[in-house]
Amino acid sequence: MHPELIQLEKSFDKSILSRIHDPLLERHKIELWIKRDDLLHPIVSGNKWRKLKYILDHALSLGAHTLVSMGGAYSNHLHALAYVGRELKLKTIGLVRGEQPDTLNPTLADMRNWGMELKFVSRSDYRALRQYKGWQDLPGIQPRQYWLPEGGARDLALQGVAELVQEIDMPYEMLCVPCGTGTTLAGLVEAVPEGVSVMGFAALKNAGFLTANVESLLSRPHANWRINLDYHFGGFAQVNAELMAFIEAFERKTQIPLEPVYTGKMLYGLYDLIAKGCFRPGQRIIAVHTGGLQGKRGF
Repeated sequence: MHPELIQLEKSFDKSILSRIHDPLLERHKIELWIKRDDLLHPIVSGNKWRKLKYILDHALSLGAHTLVSMGGAYSNHLHALAYVGRELKLKTIGLVRGEQPDTLNPTLADMRNWGMELKFVSRSDYRALRQYKGWQDLPGIQPRQYWLPEGGARDLALQGVAELVQEIDMPYEMLCVPCGTGTTLAGLVEAVPEGVSVMGFAALKNAGFLTANVESLLSRPHANWRINLDYHFGGFAQVNAELMAFIEAFERKTQIPLEPVYTGKMLYGLYDLIAKGCFRPGQRIIAVHTGGLQGKRGF
């Protein structure tokens, strides 16, 4: 591991396991724990760091001086990349979906303040960018520039996600995680012990394509996972009063902050499935808090 990355990671806090106590869980005899990856760092939190860690190590080993990636206007991935780029003294370029706004939102303002060059691209051009997976694949990429696909969806990302699993020091039957690109889910699927199943909760509408995304990242076929498509609330970053009320109540009871784009939707869906009796009594479920709390500023 590159010395600068080791030094950066030493400044991080620990990701702990927190047990959730709730009458619903007691009635259905379900033991629920949260893997608090949101505690790792106030900015590079959760799966953002897990996915970036070994990609950054590869970029530094190649002598790259510029990181180029893509994301939406509230992208946790670009937000984390801009911060890490500043810390590692690397240039960063963010290809942002949509037209440039007259006033930057707080997420984009952070990126620019941390030195990221923002380039706004049309939605059709943005979709076309998704085909470029390798670090040199982006057309027109310059020497010592390093391309990261959307959400850091590279096989190297799975190594960092696997470390999350290695930190879990108790037996459990199921691991749950929100899904944007499916990269974190793929890393968990490959790393969990035998007999553990993994359930992803899609954060976006019409997300059937995520299955192929995950399969493309796995080293071999696995039968221990599935993606639930029912709790997107109308689409990516779409919410309603019911979801926001659930998040507010959960935060009040547990003192665990949530955002409504990823982890809030996953926990709503998980609670709903538990209420419907979809899990066997006596199961221990661990839900991954993937951080990204800066995204809450958009609501």
